[in-house]
Amino acid sequence: MLLLYNILFPLAFLFFVPGIVIKLIRRGGVKNSFAERFAIFADQKRKALESCRGCIWVHSVSVGETVLALALVKAWKEASPSRRFVLSTTTTTGQKVAQDGAPENVPVFFCPLDMQCLVKKVFKMLQPRALVILETEIWPNMICEARRSDAAAILVNARISDRSAGKYRRMSFFFSQVMRKLSLICVQTELDAERIKSIDKHLEPQICGNMKFDQCLGLPKTPIDVSGIFGQGENLLILAASTHPGEEKLVLEVFRSLKQKHRNLKLTIVPRHAERGSQIESQIKASGLPFARRSTGFVSAHMSCEVLLADTTGELLDFMRASDIVIMGKSLAGHDEGHNIIEPAMLGKPVVTGSKLRNFRQVLKLLRDDKAVVTVADQKELESELDSLVSDSNRRENLGKRALEAVSRHRGATERTIKLCEKTLS
Repeated sequence: MLLLYNILFPLAFLFFVPGIVIKLIRRGGVKNSFAERFAIFADQKRKALESCRGCIWVHSVSVGETVLALALVKAWKEASPSRRFVLSTTTTTGQKVAQDGAPENVPVFFCPLDMQCLVKKVFKMLQPRALVILETEIWPNMICEARRSDAAAILVNARISDRSAGKYRRMSFFFSQVMRKLSLICVQTELDAERIKSIDKHLEPQICGNMKFDQCLGLPKTPIDVSGIFGQGENLLILAASTHPGEEKLVLEVFRSLKQKHRNLKLTIVPRHAERGSQIESQIKASGLPFARRSTGFVSAHMSCEVLLADTTGELLDFMRASDIVIMGKSLAGHDEGHNIIEPAMLGKPVVTGSKLRNFRQVLKLLRDDKAVVTVADQKELESELDSLVSDSNRRENLGKRALEAVSRHRGATERTIKLCEKTLS
C-alpha cells in the first residue's frame, strides 16, 4: 500500500500545484524559504538543523496548530532542559507564527512534502529522536521513515472530525498499517479514542484532554489601538473572527440594523483567509458603511469608520483583546464546523457562535453547560442576541467571566502529554 501511495502522491500533487501557487501568491506569511518544502535548504539553515541532531522534531500545519506547538515546545523545554527541538510547519502563515514565537535555539523550517525521497533527506539531516505531530496529520512517509530511522513517531492532541471519521474507516486497510507504526497517540476526548480504535482495534490511544485549554495568551508586544480608526469616545466593538464566505454579508446586514439603535457600535472583520480581502471589501462597499482596510491602509473619506476589515495574518488575538463581543466564524451562514472558541473565552470575552460546532463539540458543550456562551441558529437570532449583549453591560461581563472560569477548569493536557512522551522515549 505504501508503494501505491508513493506512486499516486506525486501525480496528485501535480493536480494541486495551481492551487498551491495561487495560495502562495495571495496568502501572507513567510515565503522566501518555501523551497524547504522540496528539501532545499539554505546553507545557514541546513547547518542550524544539522547542529540539532538527536532532537525532537515537532510538526504543525497552520496558525492554530503552530500556536499549540510553540506552547508544547516551551513547556517541554522547561520540563526537560537537555532536550533539543526543531519545529516545522506546512503553511506560510504558520511559518510566520513559528518564526516569531520560537524559543532561542529552536530552528524553524518548512516541512517537506510527503514524498519518500524528500522525507528521507530531512530525516538524514536531523536524525531526530522523535517526530511529534500536532493534531491529526497522518503523513505515511513521515511516520514510516521515523520508524525506519529508529525515531519514535508520536501523535499529540489528536482529534478525528466528523468529516474525517468516515474517510479513515473506509480507508482503514491503509491507515491502520501506518498508524500501527505510531509509538504513542494522545487524543483529546473519549470520542476521538473510539474513532482511532475504529481504524484499528489494536491501537491504544491515550486520552489527555485538549491542549488548547493550556494556552498562555500573554500580552501583545504592541497593543492594537482601534481608536485611530474608529475615533475617540465610548465605542463598543464587535469582532467577527475567522469568518468564511457568506458570514461577512450576514454580519454586515445585522450590524447595519443594530446601528440604527446603537450609534456607538463598531465592527471589525477578521477573515479566516486574508487573501479574500478584496472580495470582502466589495461587500462592505455595497453595504454603504464607511470602512478601513488594514492590509492596504485604505480608509473611506469619512470622519470616522464604522467597519474595519483586518485582512492580515497573526493579529486575531490582538483584535480579540480590543473587542467587547466576539462572533466566532465558520458557524453561521451554512457553516457548522466552527473555530476555536477557547481563545476568546480565555480572554474573558462574551462569545457568540452558531449552535452546532462539529469540530469543537466538546468545548461548546462545556461552555453551554456553564451558560458561558451564546449560540444562535440564524440571522434573526444573531441580531436579537447581539442587541441584548450590546444593551446590557452586566450580561457581557458575566458571560465573559463564566467563559474564563469554564475553560480554566480543563487545563493540564500539555503536562499529561509531555509525561507520556518522555515515558515513551525512555
